[in-house]
Amino acid sequence: MNNNFNTVKEVKQWRNFRFNNQDYDLSHLNAHWAEYLDDKDENNPIPYKFIVTYGLHCFTKESNELSSDESQLLMYHAPNESRQFNFERYELSKQLPSIIKSLSEKTTLVCHAGYGNFATVKVLDSNGIEVDYYVVFKVFKKTKKLRLHIVSAYPRYEGIGKIRKVSFFIIAKNLLNNRKLPS
Repeated sequence: MNNNFNTVKEVKQWRNFRFNNQDYDLSHLNAHWAEYLDDKDENNPIPYKFIVTYGLHCFTKESNELSSDESQLLMYHAPNESRQFNFERYELSKQLPSIIKSLSEKTTLVCHAGYGNFATVKVLDSNGIEVDYYVVFKVFKKTKKLRLHIVSAYPRYEGIGKIRKVSFFIIAKNLLNNRKLPS
C-alpha cells in the first residue's frame, strides 16, 4: 500500500514534543493504512482498507491544575488547536496502532455512543493498573477512501457503564456500501 494521503486534511505526521531536553516521539501516531479482512464467509472474504489518522486529544489533555507557566511549558501546538501535553495519555497512545489493528477482533469491544463510535480495551497504565482505555473514533468516506480518525483516547478508571456493542465489520460494511452507520 502506498502512503499517498493527499486527501487527508488531518495531521499526517506529528512532530515530536520536547520537554526538559527530552524528545517525546509521536511518529506512532502518523497517518497509516489499516487493513481488515472479514472472512466470516470463507468463500467470499471482504477486505476493508482504511486510512487511519489520530487527533491531538490522544496525547494532550486540558488541565486546570497547572500554573500558567507550567501550562505554557507543556503546550503542544497543532494546526487547529493547542493543548497541554499529557504524559499518561502519551504513554498509553503508544498502544494505539496495535489497538487499531485489533478493532475487528473479538477481544476488542467496539461500542456505539451518542457522539460517535468508540472502542475500549483493557490496558495497563504507567503504574501497572488495569484500566479501560477509551479509543473514540469516527469513520467516514472521503474521495472513495475509507477513513478512520481517532478523535481521542483516554483511560477510564470508573468503568464503562451501559454500552451497545456493535461489530466493527458492520460499521465497515455499511460505510463501504453508503448505508447508515449503526446507532
